[in-house]
Amino acid sequence: MFERLKRLGPGVLVTAAFIGPGTVTTSTLAGANYGYALLWALVFSTFATIILQEMAARLGTVTQKGLAEVLLDALRHSTWKWLLILLIGIALFAGNSAFEAGNLAGAALGVDAIVPGTFRSAIVVLVLLSGLILIKGNYQQIERLLVTLVLLMAMAFVLTFIVVKPDLGAMLSGMFKPSMPSGSLLTIIALIGTTVVPYNLFLHASAAKNRWSGAKDLKAAKTDTILSIGLGGLIAVLIVSTASASLFTKGISVNSANEMAIQFEPLFGSWAKYLMGIGLFAAGLSSAITAPLATAYALSDISQLTGEAKLRAFRWISLSVLVIGAGFALADIKPIKIILLAQFANGLLLPIVTGFLLFAMNHKDLLGDYANSRTANILGAAVFVFTAFLGLRVIAKVVGLV
Repeated sequence: MFERLKRLGPGVLVTAAFIGPGTVTTSTLAGANYGYALLWALVFSTFATIILQEMAARLGTVTQKGLAEVLLDALRHSTWKWLLILLIGIALFAGNSAFEAGNLAGAALGVDAIVPGTFRSAIVVLVLLSGLILIKGNYQQIERLLVTLVLLMAMAFVLTFIVVKPDLGAMLSGMFKPSMPSGSLLTIIALIGTTVVPYNLFLHASAAKNRWSGAKDLKAAKTDTILSIGLGGLIAVLIVSTASASLFTKGISVNSANEMAIQFEPLFGSWAKYLMGIGLFAAGLSSAITAPLATAYALSDISQLTGEAKLRAFRWISLSVLVIGAGFALADIKPIKIILLAQFANGLLLPIVTGFLLFAMNHKDLLGDYANSRTANILGAAVFVFTAFLGLRVIAKVVGLV
C-alpha cells in the first residue's frame, strides 16, 4: 500500500492536503443543514480545482520553477514587482495562518471525540509534533501513514453511503441544479474554499518541478491531476450525501465531532465516534504540515536567498505559520466555527491567487508553446469571476449592503 502511494504523483499530495478537517466538517454541515441542495458547489469546486491545479502542475513541470519564482521572473523589470511580493506575502501568510488554525482545531477535535476534555492539550501536542516534523524535514513516512488513514476514512464514507441509501434523485438535482437556500452563502464559500485551496497552487507547482522532468511529462502530470482531484471531489460529495441522509432528514444539528459521527452509526454503531476521531486527527495533522510548508516554499523563493540562509528562512516561516495558527485555535471559539472561518478566508483569498496564476500562465517567454490556450484562459477567468463574485457578496453582506 505504501509503495503504491509513493509512486503516485503530486496530485495525490494536493488531494491529501484538501481532504482535511475542513472538508469533513464543512461537507458534513452542508449536508446536515441544507440536505443535497449545495452539492452543485462541490461539483463546481472540483472542476475548478482540476482547471487551476492543471495549470500549476504544467507551470512547475515545464519551467522547473515554483509559482512564486515564475511571478518574480515575469515582473523582474516591472515597478509592480515589490507590490506583488507584498501581496503574495500577506495573502499567503494570513490565509494559511487561518487555515492552519482550522487544521489544528480539526485534528484536536478528533482527539477530543475519543478522549473528552483534551482539546486544548491536544493542540499543544499537535503543534510540538508538527514543529518537530517541519524542523527535521523528514516527514515522508509519517505523511504516507496519514494519507493511508484518510483514504481508509474515505472508504468508510463509501460503505456508509451504500448502507444509508441516499436519495439518488435528490443528489442529482443538487449536483446539477444550483440553488442558494437562505443563509447558505457562507457555507457555499466554505465548500469552495475547502476544495480549491489557494496554497495548493504553490504546493503543486513546487511538487511538480521535483517530480516531473519537463514538457515530455505533461501527459502524466495532467492524468495524475485529474484522477487524484476527481477522487477528492467524489469523497466530499459522499460526505455531504451521507450527512444529508443521516442528519438532515432527522433534523440533527451538528456542533461537535460526536454529532458528526452520527452519520457513521448505521454501519459502525458505537465505534462511529472513534472512526470520526481518528479520521479528523489524521486529516488535520497532514494538512497542518502542508499549509506551513506551502507558505515557506513560496516566501523563501520570493526572498531569493540561497544555501543555509534560505533553509533558515524556510524553517522560520513554516514555524511562524504553525504558531500563529495555534494561537487562533486556542482562542475561546468553538472548533467547528474556527474550521468554517478558515475555509471562508480561503474562499476570499482564492480570487487573488487565481489572478496571479493566470498572469503567470500567459507569460510566453517562460512557457513558450505551453502557455495557456484561449480555452484555458476562458475556464480560468470563469473560476476567477465566480469566486470573486461570491467574495464580494459576502463583503457586501457584512457591511450591510445586501
